[in-house]
Parts: sequence; C-alpha cells; structure tokens
Amino acid sequence: MSSPDPQVRATRNHSTSPAVRGPVVAVTGAASGIGALLTERLVASDEIKQVIAIDERRGECAAAQWHILDVRDPAIADKLRGADAVVHLAVDLDLGTDTAARTAYNVRGTQTVLTAAAAAGVHRVVLCTSAMVYGALPDNELPLSEDAELRATAEATGVGDLLEIERLARRAPRAHPGLNVTVVRPAVLVGGTDTALTRYFESPRLLVVAGSRPAWQFCHVEDLCSALEYAVLEKAEGELAVGCDGWLEQEEVEELSGIRRMELPSAVALGAAARLHRIGLTPSPAGDLAYTMYPWVVSGSRLHDAGWRPQWTNEEVLAELLEEVSGRHTVAGRRLGRKDATAAGAAGATVALLGTAALVRRARKARRRG
Repeated sequence: MSSPDPQVRATRNHSTSPAVRGPVVAVTGAASGIGALLTERLVASDEIKQVIAIDERRGECAAAQWHILDVRDPAIADKLRGADAVVHLAVDLDLGTDTAARTAYNVRGTQTVLTAAAAAGVHRVVLCTSAMVYGALPDNELPLSEDAELRATAEATGVGDLLEIERLARRAPRAHPGLNVTVVRPAVLVGGTDTALTRYFESPRLLVVAGSRPAWQFCHVEDLCSALEYAVLEKAEGELAVGCDGWLEQEEVEELSGIRRMELPSAVALGAAARLHRIGLTPSPAGDLAYTMYPWVVSGSRLHDAGWRPQWTNEEVLAELLEEVSGRHTVAGRRLGRKDATAAGAAGATVALLGTAALVRRARKARRRG
C-alpha cells in the first residue's frame, strides 16, 4: 500500500528512457488531491511515457510537464496535443463552495476538456464521478453491478453535477467519433478527503435513521489511483465501479469505530437536516442522509475481471478515516469549535436534537433582529 519513494519519482527522467513506449497522459487538477497523487503514480510507472500536468497552479511533481491554466479555457486543446489519454480530475465537490458556482465550474470544465481532447486527437478521456450516481435506495441490490440504472437525484451534495458529467460522458463518443470515454465511480472515498460522508464519522454519535438499512463500502484514494491507471492503460473500459471488496453493516461499523449510535425517526432526522441547510447553518442538504440510510455498494466486477484488486479492506480504510478525523467534531454536517465540541460531548445521545433546536432558534432570532 506504500507509494513509491519520492526521490525515485523526482529523479525519474522519461526523456532518457526510449524503452518506455506507453501512452502520454494528461491529468487535469494535477496540483492537489487525487490529481497530485495520480500524477506522481503515473510519473513513476514504467508503462507511462510522459505525464502532462494541468492546473491553475504548479504542483510539486517536477517530472511532469506543467501547463498552468483553467480547464474551462479553450486553449487547453493546444496543451493536450500529443496526449494519448486525459484523466479529468479538476472537479470541485467542496462542501463550502457556492452551489451555482460549483456546478458552472464542473459542467463547463468537463464540456471543455471533452471537446478539447477530441480536437487535439486524444484517444481516451477518463472521468471520475462517484458510485453515489447509482442512488441510495432501500431496494438496491447488494452489490450493484456497473450496468445498474443510475437512480440518484440531485438532492445530495454535488450529485447533480456528477449526473451531468455522466450524461456528457455518454454523449461525447457520439458527438466526437473516435473519442473513447471511461467513467470511474468510487465508493466512499477516504484519504485526505472531506465530504458529508467522511464527516459522518466526526460526530459524537453515529446517526441512524429508524427503519433504514445502511451498508458501508469505502475506497482508499490509493486504490482509486490504481483503478484510474488501469483505465488509462486500457486494461479496463466503460463504466468502472471501484471500492473495497464487500461491505460493512452498521453494527460492524459501530463495533469497529467504538462510536455508539443515536437512532432518530426519519421525519425528525430529515426535517432537521432540511431546516438547518435551508437557513445556511449546515453545508449538507437533507439528500446526503440517504447515503447513510440505504445501500449503494458496488461489485467492481469489470476491474476485477481485468485483474485489478483493491489493496485496502473496508476495515483498514475505516481505521484510517477514524484516525484522520480524530479531534474533529461535527453535528449534522456542521463543524463545531472547541467550546461547542465540549458541550456536544456532555450532551451525549441528545446532542443532535438539542443542537438542531438551538441552532434553528438562534438563526430565527438573528433574522428577526436583522
């Protein structure tokens, strides 16, 4: 599970290695997050000839060829010339980003990259969305196949953008003959990520909606990067779901985490989440709760058939997630300060209900005073 030695990566020089006959790969969003990890991985690969890194700032990977620009700039087509494949990771799913601005960036950026790739003669574009596009529903099969219908709605954070990216992916080969598009859909992503689903584990109690049937499947960012590399090298094609093998039941998550549950009626949990988001006190809409209520576990059969295997188990990824969020305190998706966190710990099982009521009352008073 360890990544290649940084010095080896930094000193690697593809231009002096004529034996490398693999593809030239461009990565957007290459300066940070998954994009930076993938860029480092591809640079260190004996199967990749060259890596073109594209972002609005320069990243730390010295062995990549850098181009600094916004992915919405049509000039990106010139930067993609000579590339065999593009991995588009310049997608904003930050909880704090304005929804309209985020959607405009994500959709326009994906449109521009697909069009520019076709104009530059790129053979393959790899897009990364999420297994959330399948939707979290009580009648979902366990696990879902890649061909399962995409039944998600736009009610959860960023899912509307991801569904639109999926639509663009389906359209692109028809609009641009000769362009192949692969979509990679990870399960709950862990490893330096901050999402509504990772924040779920920052709460003093794990919220369980009465009558729900949660099933937890994680995907470590290292496994996602190896799956993206498989897609780049055309070892697997089409829609690729990626995650740890199997899943964890809610009871297993509680036992492994040592965090007790707090069970609430559906109407209370969903109503409180909707009110808090509507008045701007929490970043997560009520639709995020569905992904903690019902299963959306994926089989990953296409990657498995191609010989890919995850290096992480659900238990190992959960342990890493708990270590990452240690010391953070969140209620209803809202991060608390130290003083609030102390009160939350003392409140025990009633913290979410009491916190919700107090926050709503405080907001109403502030609006009346305004």
